[in-house]
Amino acid sequence: MYDFKKIIIKLKDILAEEITNKKIFDKDVADALAIPQTTFATMKKRNSIPFKEIMEFCATKKLSINWLFFDQAIDMLAEETEKFFQIHYFANVRASAGGGAFTFDENYEVLTVDKTILSNIISSSNQDIEAINVDGDSMEPTLQDGSIVFIDREQTNISKDGIYIASTNVGLFIKRIRQRADGMIELISDNKAYSPEVMLPEEIKIVGRVVGNIESL
Repeated sequence: MYDFKKIIIKLKDILAEEITNKKIFDKDVADALAIPQTTFATMKKRNSIPFKEIMEFCATKKLSINWLFFDQAIDMLAEETEKFFQIHYFANVRASAGGGAFTFDENYEVLTVDKTILSNIISSSNQDIEAINVDGDSMEPTLQDGSIVFIDREQTNISKDGIYIASTNVGLFIKRIRQRADGMIELISDNKAYSPEVMLPEEIKIVGRVVGNIESL
């Protein structure tokens, strides 16, 4: 079990290096994680850790999540790489659950994360996982607007049930995808308010399968 109070102390130390001559309080940590103070207080009391917000904080500050949770330095991780996921987090990329969205770029942070942290979130044995953000509500209630999804690029076979990231000439989409008997590709939303979209096979490229997600608060 992770101790959120100990993690908060480390986050305060990090913020103290940036904000000199000022004592750092819980409200400063809450602001840094973009969590309302009342919500933060409740999470602290319940030891409910905001993994999504901490992941984004670490990516922005170029910090090791493993140091934050386990006091593990980067050089320690190299010795037992099979125990860790390498997550390429594209903080500025949003896969659209509605209209078109941005395509992948080269601007990402590499987060080395112990499998025990994500064991209940990611359903993949691939250690090279990518993470992007969801934009829109067309995949609700399965995926919420603003959540982070984890992608396994090795899984591109749409004959398997699941949610996929698709690259098209109008951007990235996150949908359930199936090929019809006539060869056309359907992009299907979980939100029944959205009708399926149909594309030619040459108009779409499967980026990978969604193997986990962290919802926004």
